[in-house]
Amino acid sequence: MWDVEIRGMASAHAIIASSIFMATVMPAVFVENFSVYGTHMVWLYCMAGSVAVVNIAVFWLLGISPPTKKHTVSYKINRLFRSCLYFILSCLFFHTVVVLYGAPLLESALETFSLAVLLSTLTTLRCLCILGPNVQAWIRVFSRDGAMSVWDTSLQITTGCSVIGAWLGAFPIPLDWDRPWQVWPISCTLGATTGFLTGLLAAPVWIHWHRKQLTYKLK
Repeated sequence: MWDVEIRGMASAHAIIASSIFMATVMPAVFVENFSVYGTHMVWLYCMAGSVAVVNIAVFWLLGISPPTKKHTVSYKINRLFRSCLYFILSCLFFHTVVVLYGAPLLESALETFSLAVLLSTLTTLRCLCILGPNVQAWIRVFSRDGAMSVWDTSLQITTGCSVIGAWLGAFPIPLDWDRPWQVWPISCTLGATTGFLTGLLAAPVWIHWHRKQLTYKLK
């Protein structure tokens, strides 16, 4: 059972990781002089959109999302509305946190909010896909020993790696190296993306390595 769960996770993570690669390569066919540095906002939103679509599709096809108790149209619309609302609130939350950590308040506001959108895509969207718009479940998963499935553990790892990657990416910005990737918020978005990819790789490896110590029930 463990092997099936871990192989399924590894396959899903490989598909999600490939979406980042495609979002980096495909726009060059349609956008003139496309590059991660030169047209960074284009790359950022292409990557965020690609990751969002693939995440939603993968978790829907795998049936990872918690089943709904009600099947009425109004309930599904309400659930979709709450998911969109939580995502928007997450963007505002990350934007506020980034500003409090020293990002310009008014200057480069679009770039700062774009970083917040990326972080929400890499973290909050996965919470919505795996746990649904259930704040209590989110609190449970990110509390100590709160994971109840391998997907909960993977969510902890990928979220932590994404946030830490964005934080580490801010360190080179004030250095006097005069590199194109030091322009705000390129190094932070690259750090978040690298952290996310690291989490996608590390999650199934870590779970496989510690499978004997994990005692939660599998879904």
